[in-house]
Amino acid sequence: MKDEDVTVQKFELRSYGKRELAAKFNPQIDGRSALKLLNRWIKEKPGLSDALERAGLSTCAKCYTPLQVKLIIEALGAP
Repeated sequence: MKDEDVTVQKFELRSYGKRELAAKFNPQIDGRSALKLLNRWIKEKPGLSDALERAGLSTCAKCYTPLQVKLIIEALGAP
């Protein structure tokens, strides 16, 4: 089993509001700032933005689907 699979198994894969997921990665800062930081990490991780777009993420979406959360966790690690 790969390390990514273990990480994903330890994190609950479900739909998350964007700020909700961002707050899990950065609980020490407010939701808006946490989301900006998460978005920056997503853009900086090679291929992640494209993978999320292929998984149906749009700029106006308010939440991530379980598949999108899985892609994020595989790329960035669990919060």
